[in-house]
Amino acid sequence: MLHSEPYSAPSRRHAVGFWVYWGHLFTLFGIAISNGLLAIGILGSPWLGRWRGFLNRRNRLLLGASLVYIVLLGLSIATSLDPSTSVHAMTEVFNLATLWLALLLVAGEREVRRVVDAIILLGTAQSIIGLTQYLAAGGFALDQRIRGSLSHYMTFSGILLLAELLLCAQLASRSHPGGRFGWRWFALLPINVALFGTLTRSAWVGLAAGLLILLLFGRRRGVLAAAGLAIFGILALLPHQPVVERVNSIADLTNTTNYDRLCMVYAGWGMIRERPFLGQGPDMVEARYPIYRHPTAPRHSVPHLHNAYLQLAAERGVLSLVAMLLLVGVGLRRAWRDFRREGGRAGSRADLYVGVFSALAGFLVAGFFEDNWADTEVQRIVLFLLALPFCIEAGGGASEVESEP
Repeated sequence: MLHSEPYSAPSRRHAVGFWVYWGHLFTLFGIAISNGLLAIGILGSPWLGRWRGFLNRRNRLLLGASLVYIVLLGLSIATSLDPSTSVHAMTEVFNLATLWLALLLVAGEREVRRVVDAIILLGTAQSIIGLTQYLAAGGFALDQRIRGSLSHYMTFSGILLLAELLLCAQLASRSHPGGRFGWRWFALLPINVALFGTLTRSAWVGLAAGLLILLLFGRRRGVLAAAGLAIFGILALLPHQPVVERVNSIADLTNTTNYDRLCMVYAGWGMIRERPFLGQGPDMVEARYPIYRHPTAPRHSVPHLHNAYLQLAAERGVLSLVAMLLLVGVGLRRAWRDFRREGGRAGSRADLYVGVFSALAGFLVAGFFEDNWADTEVQRIVLFLLALPFCIEAGGGASEVESEP
């Protein structure tokens, strides 16, 4: 167990900065609101941020990885086959501020837990809205998929996936204040049912991967209880024919959508072979797809390649893909190091670290079947998770939370 100076309450301006950051994640249900709060956080960071130690050794690798990613983004735009189209991708730099501001505005276990709860509350509220949509529609259908208040059902399922795995990590750990009690058990069921109700297979596979990580690092009884509720959610939806068909189609290579994605791999690999280092250019895959399309592909054009890694390599080159994986790897490495140093499963913050492991595992596995890295709302949550262990360490090593209401 680590010991350090006791946690001290933040100043008023730092508290304002924290709640601005908290709000920009909680309001992902309305991206315009979230963008506004993120902009306020950026503009106010000289006064609201905790700049002391921001560039210290602890943060340098994470900041360096994000800088490399941005430099490669700029090079990919400059060498794009159509720079005027690709330049719009520079807006991702604004999105990456979620990572940097976490290091400035979120410090210590108490604040980290509040932000994690904001993500879970967001997922809970959205799941209730989605289930209301299901009741209004009279059932689930592929042409009328529930999406909460979000713009797309893939964004909806991506947020629910991350929220559920963070929630399951809390329920599967002895370390979380409040343990098995409180509102979290009640939140798990609507999130579960809504996640399966999205009919999004990539999220289902990601959930399976995240639960597997929980089995490896979480408390067995808590994981089994969480998995039991997940199974209940599946059984509750099995009478619906669209759900059964989607489950059966996951490994069916004769399924039209599955074959279409294999054709996208063919086209994406052709794009990568032609321009391996810096890619075709951001936002160029849709325009270039017909050139590389397999002759038997069901569709003549696609908006993206339904694979986050293939999409990134085709658009921006293998170097950008490596930079993205390095960024994720730095966050996971720090979480793993602190998890082991603080006593592993028995540590006082094990639920937070295991939450990072399971949520990122779910996200990374789902990325093989969906371009979730390019989803602004989902990416912001992932960027916070990458910064989470660094934020805890910024607040001191000793536990700051005594109880949870």
